[in-house]
Amino acid sequence: MTEILLLGIATLAVVGVGSQWLAWRFGVPSILLLLVFGFLIGPVTGFFDPDAFLGDLLLPVVSVSVAIILFEGGLSLRISELKGYGGVVRNLVTIGVGVTWLVSSLSAYYIAGLDLSISVLLGAVLVVTGPTVIIPLLRHVRPVGYLASILRWEGIVIDPIGATLAVLVFEVIVAGGVLEASSAAAIAVVKTIVIGVVAGGLGAFVLKELLKRYWIPDFLQSSVTLMLVVAIFAISDHFQSESGLLSVTLMGIFLANQKSVKVTHIAEFKENLRVLLIGTLFILLAARLRISDISYLHWGSLGFLAILIVVARPLAVLASTIGSNLKFKERFFLMCMAPRGIVAAAISSVFALKLIEQGYAQAELMVPLTFMVIIGTVALYGLGSAPVAALLGIARPNPQGVLFIGAHPWARAVATALKDEGIEVLLTDNNWANISQARMAGLGAHYGNVLSENLPHKLDLSGLGRLIALTPNDNVNSLSASQFSEEFESKRLYQLPLQDVKRASENIRGRLIFGKGINYSFIDTKFRAGMIIKKTKLTKEFDYDAFNARYGGAVPMFVIDEKKELTVFTIDPPLIPKPGDTIISMLRPIEEEVEERKAKKQAKKQGTAGGGAKRLRRKDSLRES
Repeated sequence: MTEILLLGIATLAVVGVGSQWLAWRFGVPSILLLLVFGFLIGPVTGFFDPDAFLGDLLLPVVSVSVAIILFEGGLSLRISELKGYGGVVRNLVTIGVGVTWLVSSLSAYYIAGLDLSISVLLGAVLVVTGPTVIIPLLRHVRPVGYLASILRWEGIVIDPIGATLAVLVFEVIVAGGVLEASSAAAIAVVKTIVIGVVAGGLGAFVLKELLKRYWIPDFLQSSVTLMLVVAIFAISDHFQSESGLLSVTLMGIFLANQKSVKVTHIAEFKENLRVLLIGTLFILLAARLRISDISYLHWGSLGFLAILIVVARPLAVLASTIGSNLKFKERFFLMCMAPRGIVAAAISSVFALKLIEQGYAQAELMVPLTFMVIIGTVALYGLGSAPVAALLGIARPNPQGVLFIGAHPWARAVATALKDEGIEVLLTDNNWANISQARMAGLGAHYGNVLSENLPHKLDLSGLGRLIALTPNDNVNSLSASQFSEEFESKRLYQLPLQDVKRASENIRGRLIFGKGINYSFIDTKFRAGMIIKKTKLTKEFDYDAFNARYGGAVPMFVIDEKKELTVFTIDPPLIPKPGDTIISMLRPIEEEVEERKAKKQAKKQGTAGGGAKRLRRKDSLRES
């Protein structure tokens, strides 16, 4: 028995995390591979049976895991993100839910052929999207900031709303009708809202006060937070079924938007935990399917799926965005992002079991239909949303832009060289003179302290794919990389080599660039002494070796290939540019180039003087006439 349990745990960990790594490696949505591998190890090969592995613990484990995921999602929601778009989110989780529920219920009844009561319940279950599918897809698609915020808010907030709606429908079904269950349903709604707000607010307040008063040591903060989340979820569900999801979601939102204590480290821990939980949950529920479930599906089921995609979602978005300032292409993209996830699977499993016990034979169709919708929507939106977003021009899956920390003179020169090559740049500095000079040079610039906790949420990072810290302060450079670790992958966080290699070497958070000893003092001294930032196109005749021979002592900084993809020179591994690449480097121009630059300046001055003489002659002729 012990060996079976150990094998099951190992299977969940290896397949769950391994599937997500393979998805990242090959650039496909992770949820697709999770469903495929879950189906392979479960019903196809019979290698893993979730019911035998967990038994009666299966659904409680799923419920608690979903609660933790929703809490982590709530921690990522900041009210400031909704500036100008809060009404759209509000409408999506109210009007949009109503439209989706109505259309999906009618199509389940008339097209899929379910009983009316089961159709209405299935429609309520399928209004949810959820962070388990939305967040991985947003990471894959990378739409512009406000669209990502709208979808993330909708996906996280709509889960407890959908769960509550499903509870109400279930109460009506069990009671035998709307009139019979009207009072019970009204009480359930009020209890869910009250318990959710009170429990979520209380949990956030208790954790905030414990952290504020330093009553929790650093090494226990994440564990205590996890304990409180599970406790709040269980207590809420004890008093009102499915109210726990609302409680933990609100708890996360309250914590994310308070100003008393920092919860960044807690959010980072929960994000790592979420990756493991998402993999585990999808493997568990996909492996729980049976081959016989496929026999329940027919052309009517596929028609039901089609209606959800081409009718329900577009109508919900159109109804929710009336009067908003979203463009049609942005609304169209929202129509193309409504995958169903783990919450839909979990809720349908719970209510299907309860209704089967009540004697509703068609309830057993809910789970296979829900999984068909999950697989269909994840496959369609997962494979199609990125090309659609790229076609509409509202996403950049591989952004090449650079966020520069520091806007001093040579940082501006580097940014200008990149901008001239079509690379987006944004500079940030707490020196107003530097920011003013950057803006006068036509560069995007933001005035602010890079170590401010809210800075990553104030900047528009769409189109930017890497950070380069160029300040004269080693600690600021390292902390800048840490500050933006959630916005950029670790391999795209760069900083200058340390000026004092004996200090803080273990605290380096970014990749070291340009070369050993090429720190701020070195570059600043050389730049002031007359070295310039120059672009050089390599050819077969003038390759990298010829470049080094011609410009001895040059400091290569960037390479832009023929596809306009940017690569940064780092200390390790070494980078060897190829013919066709453009090198951006700091170098001392050779004598003929100096003379050429002088000649251009002189010609420009003469042209200006000549233009002035012409204007004077024109004025004289006007006086004579």
